[in-house]
Amino acid sequence: MMLTVKLNQDTGLKVHLRPTNSDCSMVKFASEVSDFSAKKGELFFWPKENSESVLLAGLGELSELKLDDLRTLAFKIVKELVSHKVKEASVKLPELELDAEQALAAFFEGLIHSDYKFNKGTKDKKEQEITINVETEVADAEKVLEEVQNVMEGVFLARDLTNLTSNEMHPADLANCAKEKLEPLGVKVTILNEEEMLEKGMEAAYSVGKGSSFRPQFVVLEYNGDDSTKERTALVGKAICYDSGGYSLKPTSGMITMQADMGGAASVIGAFLALAKNKVKANVIGTFAPVENLVSGTSYRVGDIIGSMSGQTIEVENTDAEGRVTLADAIYYATSQDNVTRVIDIATLTGACVSALGTEFTGAITNNQEFYDEFIEASDLAGEKVWQLPISDDFKKANKSKVADFTNSAGFGGGTITAGLFVGEFLADKDLPWIHLDVAGTAYLGKPCGYLPERATGVHVKAFYNLLAK
Repeated sequence: MMLTVKLNQDTGLKVHLRPTNSDCSMVKFASEVSDFSAKKGELFFWPKENSESVLLAGLGELSELKLDDLRTLAFKIVKELVSHKVKEASVKLPELELDAEQALAAFFEGLIHSDYKFNKGTKDKKEQEITINVETEVADAEKVLEEVQNVMEGVFLARDLTNLTSNEMHPADLANCAKEKLEPLGVKVTILNEEEMLEKGMEAAYSVGKGSSFRPQFVVLEYNGDDSTKERTALVGKAICYDSGGYSLKPTSGMITMQADMGGAASVIGAFLALAKNKVKANVIGTFAPVENLVSGTSYRVGDIIGSMSGQTIEVENTDAEGRVTLADAIYYATSQDNVTRVIDIATLTGACVSALGTEFTGAITNNQEFYDEFIEASDLAGEKVWQLPISDDFKKANKSKVADFTNSAGFGGGTITAGLFVGEFLADKDLPWIHLDVAGTAYLGKPCGYLPERATGVHVKAFYNLLAK
């Protein structure tokens, strides 16, 4: 499918958005010939001879309508029209009990979500073209559409990077892709090779990746869009381009989706693209360490004690708990840079998070409630669900080792929390406002969910954008 969105052109098939209990004659007719009652998300296609067909779309009770409902409805409208081979349609957003600009942006998002496809490895098919004309009285509608299109380009980039198979996306490929996509937009991209990593003391990230013939990398992104301040936000992503588990080997069923173990870094790259394309007034630094966790004669082993850029040591009790080890160097580097005032790390980190929260909620921990509340506001606006998990000194103690500063495997119980707290131990400043996001369940889906596709979702690109653009 190839989608085009236009503004205020009343042409093509008419799509009518109607609330429950509407006295519209078309709704009354639809209720007589079908079960249509304009419930939230309900659709009724009315083919009419000798005149234009009509699509009715239910809004439900207006008092209960949320922005995410508009995303889902817009997505469903396009899919329904495509199924009837409609080439052009127009839709007018009625007056809603929501902020008009936010509602329009959400509707645009839903339309654009419907156009995502990842065809790598499949034969190209002739794509159906469809144009959706959106009628709106929002004054800055063109600006809203352009902004949403740029943000969704970032989401789609994150999805594409995550969906690429491990033989197509090695560590250097991920690093070079970030450079190719972001440098033309004014983002400074610095790539360190393994020698440069070791010179800076990045033994933790290097150790995870040293067993692969595709050598470890370290990437630094810098976007400076606000010259009125020197303050910077740091975004840190997990970038395991393939995770076999190392000597703590995963079963085959656990390896099949492990090209997606760099989904956190992909979301960081996507967020930088969105920020730069929209010229957002913010200063941001991003870091991630692209590596592969494989088995070889040079791989790191269970029982190893390895150093880190922070000077702290790590006992390796499980080579499949590698993500937190790479993040140790990535978050230390980011937070040791000048003028960084807050940091978020994002990682497909633990199966425990999937067990606890499924694929609907990202798990989160924080050391600063005010910063977290600000992020949640941005995440809610994006329609991305996050659940805050508790932290305590007992959870922190579980990461202590008898032979090193920390162990990378705290044992059973509270695994999402202990893994996140492990990462927090490597903040250059322990008082720096910090949020840890575990997206093990939300970055990659086994089946479609609403407007989200099967496979990579590009989770939290929108939340990061909202946080930094407000």
